[in-house]
Formats: sequence, C-alpha cells, structure tokens
Amino acid sequence: SKSRWCRSRPGDPNIEPRYDKRDDDRWIEGSGLVVRQIPDDDDGARHQRFIVQLPGRQTLLVAHNLELSPRVPVGMGDRIAFRGVYEWNEYGGLVHWTHKDPLGEEDGGWISHRRETYS
Repeated sequence: SKSRWCRSRPGDPNIEPRYDKRDDDRWIEGSGLVVRQIPDDDDGARHQRFIVQLPGRQTLLVAHNLELSPRVPVGMGDRIAFRGVYEWNEYGGLVHWTHKDPLGEEDGGWISHRRETYS
C-alpha cells in the first residue's frame, strides 16, 4: 500500500532502518545536503536526478519527475527536505514520487528548497 510512510529526524534518520531491512515502497520524509548532481534521465518520463546525503551519512538518489513538477534549482551543498516513496537499492536507495499524485488519490510528495516547495 502506498499509504505506509516514515519520517526521518536529524541525527536519527528513519531511512537507515529501511535500507538495512531492504524495505521499500514506503512514503518517507527527510532532509539532507545535495552532494552530487546527475544529468536528467530522459528514458520515459523525464526526471531531474541528484544525490542527497542524510544526517547519518547514508546517501539517496532523488528522481524528481519533471513532467509533473517544476525543476528544483538545487546546487552542490544545498540543503533540501523531501517527501516521496523510498525504493531500496544497494547504493542507499532512491526517492521518487516527489510530486503531487496526478490522480489525486494520495497527498503525494514534495521537495523543499530555500523556502520554496516543489510538488
């Protein structure tokens, strides 16, 4: 079910237990620093991609759908907060669905950057 979710807190991110258990398909919220920008993924729906380092040092790939939400003007070292769906992978995982649900069935996700929210 897409309604499962957890929230990370600075110093005690709830995402790390998701990674340790190889748990995925959960809504998560967290924050971190942008440590790498990756070229957009143009295969299928276009996605902005960047890596965020969480307070516990784990990293996540953020895949932000540009067909459903505006580009987030992030740069290296920028702090962001996010809500999205976590998917496990051996590199730390990825977060997607950082946008409103186009069907309106879920609240959807978002990315917050410099007092602006992109959803």
